[in-house]
Amino acid sequence: MNRPMIKKTILGVFVVVALLAVGVAAGLWWERNHVPGGGMEMPANSASGGPASGGPAVMYWYDPMFPTQKFDKPGKSPFMDMELVPKYADGGGDASTIKIDPSVTQNLGVRLATVTRTTVNTSVEATGIVAFNERDIAIVQARTGGFVERVASLAPSDVIKSGAFIAELLVPEWAAVQHEYLALKALDNASLEGAARERMRLSGMPESLIRAVASSGKIRNRISITAPRGGVIQTLDVRPGMTLMAGQTLARINGISTVWLDVAVPEAQAGSVRVGQTVEAAFAAFPGKPVQGRVTALLPTLNGEARALRVRVELPNKDGRLRPGLTAQVSVQGGAGESALRVPTEAVIRTGRRAIVIVAEAEGRYRPVEVVLGVESGNDTVILSGLDEGQTIVASGQFLIDSEASLQGITARAAGVDSAMPAPLALHEADAVIDEITESAVTLTHGPFKTLAMPGMTMEFSLANPNLAKNLKKGDRVRAGVRESDDGLVVEKLVKSGGAK
Repeated sequence: MNRPMIKKTILGVFVVVALLAVGVAAGLWWERNHVPGGGMEMPANSASGGPASGGPAVMYWYDPMFPTQKFDKPGKSPFMDMELVPKYADGGGDASTIKIDPSVTQNLGVRLATVTRTTVNTSVEATGIVAFNERDIAIVQARTGGFVERVASLAPSDVIKSGAFIAELLVPEWAAVQHEYLALKALDNASLEGAARERMRLSGMPESLIRAVASSGKIRNRISITAPRGGVIQTLDVRPGMTLMAGQTLARINGISTVWLDVAVPEAQAGSVRVGQTVEAAFAAFPGKPVQGRVTALLPTLNGEARALRVRVELPNKDGRLRPGLTAQVSVQGGAGESALRVPTEAVIRTGRRAIVIVAEAEGRYRPVEVVLGVESGNDTVILSGLDEGQTIVASGQFLIDSEASLQGITARAAGVDSAMPAPLALHEADAVIDEITESAVTLTHGPFKTLAMPGMTMEFSLANPNLAKNLKKGDRVRAGVRESDDGLVVEKLVKSGGAK
């Protein structure tokens, strides 16, 4: 390096040192002249980790990395190599609230709403598919044996009217019965004529044919088979030249004056549907022309794939335009129900295992509260428990407040539940076979956990207690009970089938 460059470097170092000295001097001057007591009377934390006299009280200490674990005194965190952080009372709040400056909430776009009590409209929106009315079916059969001489030009899926001609049969044995009847009638003996008429009736002759023979005096051993009702021919099993046996089915006709609508109602709304409710079905094929019907049955099984209740709705179809296979948007009108608490649906935080609403209190404090949800009605959700009418809640921005509460170790509790006693989680049970087992884990081939909507499968579970593995081995049939945890499903019960352990 040449001499001029060395001089410039030395000069630069002197300038930096001079600036630092000036800054330190200015800081000392500000402290002596603007801080009471020259900075010697500033409050400091006490030796116990709490604030000095006159400061806010410490409610508990916590590790920011594990905020749900609370400690009653300061010290090192058992989880991380760091000091525990004190949680101070916020001047009127408690351990279940979080305080946020109003300017911060304004910047976050927090929007508030009020818990209201109104009458709940129990209408349900769903989709449905048109199907045949299985109660409106006619089976056409041969009442006696004979030969098929003529058949109408028909085929399955044809739509026919009531009384339409289907086939003509020749019944040779009817000729002998009619001859006998006409002979006895000529004797003018009322009792013999009545007996002969009854014999014709028993041979399978319809009443209309009997009257025709009696009035004309001629043998009629051919009969025309007609449709007893209008509808769609589903099956047609008759052809010219066939020999028929008595009782043989010729055709199956399904009426279409009414049709069924197979509606899939979501499982969460299944309790709002009842037999007899009015239904309005809107078809994409007929815009602006909704069809009114009614619920006739709640089918006993759910649709397993869609988790939906199957509801049968009957619709009128006088013009025959509703055909099986058409889809419809269905509105089940339940009318005005009971009054209930309602909040905007967007205000509810669903975690998968519970629902939380953030309650806004005085002086910028917020409290997460666990609630029990009812049905959804429009843009609102019914609250069964956890809130009171008139309370103010956070409708927008609640996720940020909930996250901050979680970081500070504040967890939502159900109203009226002791915060020190969390509600126990449900135990879900199923039959299983042990594939592998150790003191800490077990591999099970289990049946469905119905309360979890979990199908049967083979998977490994953690054991809540090593004692569960005692006296059990591979191949044992057991009754397994699991609970949900933050780390997944944990086995808390293993009982050999047929008896206790």
